[in-house]
Amino acid sequence: MDTTRIGLDPNAELALSPRVRSWLRRRSSRADDWTAAQLAPLKGSRTVSVVIPARNEEETVGQIVRTIRTTLVEDNPLVDEVLVVDSRSRDATARVAAEAGARVVSQDDVLRPLPGMHGKGEALWKGLAATAGDLVVFVDGDLYDFTAGYVIGLLGPLLTDPEVDYVKGFYHRPLVNGSHTDADGGGRVTELVARPLLNMYWPDLAGFVQPLAGEYAGRREVLESIPFVTHYGVEVGHLIDLLRWRGLDALAQVDLGMRTHRHQGTQALGRMSGQIMLTIMDRLDRSGRLVAQEAPSTLLAQFRRAAEGARELVVTDLAVQERPPLRTVRTPAGQVPPCT
Repeated sequence: MDTTRIGLDPNAELALSPRVRSWLRRRSSRADDWTAAQLAPLKGSRTVSVVIPARNEEETVGQIVRTIRTTLVEDNPLVDEVLVVDSRSRDATARVAAEAGARVVSQDDVLRPLPGMHGKGEALWKGLAATAGDLVVFVDGDLYDFTAGYVIGLLGPLLTDPEVDYVKGFYHRPLVNGSHTDADGGGRVTELVARPLLNMYWPDLAGFVQPLAGEYAGRREVLESIPFVTHYGVEVGHLIDLLRWRGLDALAQVDLGMRTHRHQGTQALGRMSGQIMLTIMDRLDRSGRLVAQEAPSTLLAQFRRAAEGARELVVTDLAVQERPPLRTVRTPAGQVPPCT
């Protein structure tokens, strides 16, 4: 695949390792490289599940579900299952998703013998457990401009190349602030935290445009064989673990166009950044690349504005928990073993 599809400057490309340059050419594509009608016959006997983690997303989740069902279930038999994982919503997310045609499960009801955990990664892991598709697509539930092309693009490499195990989406992420729009200002945690650290310690991942993207897909046997960090470190954990286990060439990325969603405040992004840093430090420790006399503190102290301009101290424990590979949790009969 020609790297001009990503628009690399020739001099910048030469700064990358030959392995990453080769990967960019062969493993970068665009969603419009395929249509649903082209991909549907390539499924054969395989099935496809779409998992949508959602927490208080009543404004957006219904349209996402309707788009998938209309275009990829009814018009073209590409998707077999649409699941919304309700992650302890306090609004009408579950009802709206069900009315739009999704199967809805409560995050805490899946694998109930296991104690519940918190976080986005927990909802993703539970969604994987609650579905049966041979290929699984994950799509965030807060997208305003979702199109069926997201799912089509993520499935394209998996259905056309047996050597690809996992596909990440990337896109332009505008940051809208009143009348001002920063065309690519939405990826603040990526640019300030994830990308510098990945380039330092895992330079083979330098070619990923959006390493923290919430839109990705993989083969079930692969997804069930890797751990899921239960919080916001889940995506970066996937890339690091899969690079080590499957190798760079088993990973691919697809340009999904534009992604508009609800942006979080600076302090929320700080907490997200802390969890991503802790995940990266954990992976460095597991590989014997981190030398530390003591473990990092997981407490994050932040100061938020209170009444009359005062500052209020808020302390959050960012401790990163992790679900083990799903295949290690199930018994041979497919049931969850009792907790001990």
